[in-house]
Parts: sequence; C-alpha cells; structure tokens
Amino acid sequence: MINGHTKIYGILGRPVSHSLSPAMHNAAFRELGLNAVYVPFPVTDLAQAVAGLRGLAIAGVSVTIPFKEEIIPLLDELDPQAARMAAVNTVVNRDGRLIGYNTDWIGAVTALKAQTGMAGEHFLLLGAGGAARAIAFGILKNGGRVTLTDLDAKRAENLAVEMGVEAIPLNALEQCPASILINATPVGMAPDLEGLPIDPDLLGRFTLVMDIVYRPLLTRLLREAQARGCRTIDGLQMLIHQATAQFELWTGQSAPLETMSRAAYAALGEEG
Repeated sequence: MINGHTKIYGILGRPVSHSLSPAMHNAAFRELGLNAVYVPFPVTDLAQAVAGLRGLAIAGVSVTIPFKEEIIPLLDELDPQAARMAAVNTVVNRDGRLIGYNTDWIGAVTALKAQTGMAGEHFLLLGAGGAARAIAFGILKNGGRVTLTDLDAKRAENLAVEMGVEAIPLNALEQCPASILINATPVGMAPDLEGLPIDPDLLGRFTLVMDIVYRPLLTRLLREAQARGCRTIDGLQMLIHQATAQFELWTGQSAPLETMSRAAYAALGEEG
C-alpha cells in the first residue's frame, strides 16, 4: 500500500521502459516488507531530474545510459571508487545530499567469483566503454590481469593507459594467453542475434566466457562457447548482482538475492 510514508526509488535513463530493475527492486521490497516502491523515470533534462530528486526527497536512484558520466557534476559527493571509474550507476539521497556510487564492478566481480577465482587469472575484455571500465576496475581490484581490445583501437588504448593494462588490436587476439573472455560490447544484442564479437574458432582457448548482453539471454557467443566446452556466465548475472549492491546501499539491509534473481529472469521471460 503506497501512502505518505512510502520511500520512492527509481531509475534515471533514456529509454527506461525496458528496464528489469523495477521488477527486481519491487520484488525485494515486498519480500522484506518494506514500505517502498521503485519506478522508471524517463529523463529528458538530467539537471532538472536531479533537482527533482532533492525537491521530492527521492530516496535513491539507479542511473543508466546515457547519464552515468553526465550526472557526476550534478552530485554533491562521489564514492572514491565511482570517482576512479568516472561513472555513477547509483545515487543515494542522504538528507538532501546526493552521493554517487558505482555497483557495476561489484556485479561483474560477484558473477565471476561464482565461477572462478580472480587473483592471478588473465582476462581478455572485449570493449572499451563504460561497462568495460567497471569490469576492468573490478578485476584489477581482485588481483586479476586484464588485456582489452575494441573496434576503436584508440579508445582501447586510452582506457588501457588509464587503467594501467594492456591493449591489443583485434587481429592479435590469437596471441593473447588469457583464459577468461568477457564480452563488454553490445554485439549479439537483439535484434543482432547472430552477431559475434570474436572469431568463434578462438573460443576453445578459454575456460570461461562471460557475456554482459542479456537480450537474448543465451547469446550466440555463449552458444558457441558452450559448444566448445567452455563454462559460461549469462548477462543477467552482472545485472542482478549490481542491483543487490544498490539495494543494500539504499536500505542498509541484506538484499534477497534469490527473490531478485527470480524476478529478473521472470521479467525477461515475459518479454520473450
């Protein structure tokens, strides 16, 4: 029952109608009996939207494309790790003071740790955008080694310098000794169902393949990897775990992981 004491959370983005976050967070609020609701906020003017968070005492929001960097100068404070990544995906409103965090890296690391150790492991990261930045940060923080590549070689080189890792051209992937592959590009996302970010003949060299794309859930990359005996991690895992970290920042309570996971997979299944 929504009433005068209901805490309001949401997601800022454009577009946001497709987001699975409302399904996850509202399921969690119900599970724990919290008087709270999570709604999508389609944003046309970010500065006005952020002012609205203060004016309406919105308790917290997720931040998604295309605002993860643009929102930073509009906030009062940045968590040091978000500052290091220069990207925010979570805002907490503490008595009118807006604090920016990044839980994307936590989502990636948690998903990976369920399948592999990280310290000393070598990861090949496809992509050099915001998701790749967060994933690289998480891997390095946990003692892993990162090599990255991107269609835009200059972008890859710039991120590599910033993160202190190695960048290689796409035509040199065969020489990379990494044992874990992560696709942090949109290649393979619907409607490009047959898209592949890497030559499938190279997949057999990896023990584990992770794709951050989750529409479709079983991408062609994951299908090709499984056919070659690789273990795989689907794109919803990172999304779910970054959401549980957000929930805990907002509420101070342990997130009901299984409930949020079921809600995400059910919502995605309903789309199909």
